[in-house]
Amino acid sequence: MAPCTLAYSPCPNDTYIFGALTNGLLDGAPEVRAHLADIEELNNAAASSQFELTKVSYGAIPFLMDRYRILPSGGALGRGCGPLLVARPAGSPQLFSDFARKRIAIPGERTTAFMLLQLALGSRPKSVQMRFDRIVDAVANGEVDAGLIIHESRFTYRDAGLISIADLGEWWETMTLLPVPLGAILVRNDIGDDEAKRLNSAIRRSLAFAREDEDAVMPFVREHAVEMSDEVMKSHIELYVNGFSDDLGHDGREAVHALFARAHDAGILHRQAEAVFAT
Repeated sequence: MAPCTLAYSPCPNDTYIFGALTNGLLDGAPEVRAHLADIEELNNAAASSQFELTKVSYGAIPFLMDRYRILPSGGALGRGCGPLLVARPAGSPQLFSDFARKRIAIPGERTTAFMLLQLALGSRPKSVQMRFDRIVDAVANGEVDAGLIIHESRFTYRDAGLISIADLGEWWETMTLLPVPLGAILVRNDIGDDEAKRLNSAIRRSLAFAREDEDAVMPFVREHAVEMSDEVMKSHIELYVNGFSDDLGHDGREAVHALFARAHDAGILHRQAEAVFAT
């Protein structure tokens, strides 16, 4: 069987999880061809079924369930790791509700971050789409009123003189008592169940390898994090790589169902989406 293409982001949590698998460090693992791209690029590519295995935002998955299934391993889901709404300091207190009428930079229309922002605000704000790594500067320079930040920007926005207006992960956890589902690995429907299980097992083995022998995978992680300090890179991995990266489990699956149901009830999704898991 020809190797599958495995598409994921260059963020440290992904390169850490998939480094051993994509660099041929696992005996007997299926061969995969790696493709690294920004998460919104991956969301858009999945809409045309471009890759057999791909990382996507949970906010995009309701539009992909006719062509992909969710693998239980390799994703990003957890507690204390949700997106933040940030802004420049103002002379008077800034209320979260005020931002429904302001221009907000977002990392993508179908990111989980934007879905959570709409759920928390109760409306769709004025949005300006841009790459996630441009948002902090855009807010600091006054191009937009606020920014919805993800990934390593959680650790660096204060350096740009910005403040947090709302922690949307904290909001989600308070409302649901569930972890926040951020991103998942999908397997295309033309990949059979047996092969999907084999690929899922390989992802778990890849993560276990990284935990046991970080020296072997960290050069690959560093290669794709050249503009990031070691401290931020390690903090990124510690925050986003956790037990849910091994397996979604009951709480993880409940969180996915809850996100889709709430998005439908809020009118963000026009049709009820049912999460389909591969194994």
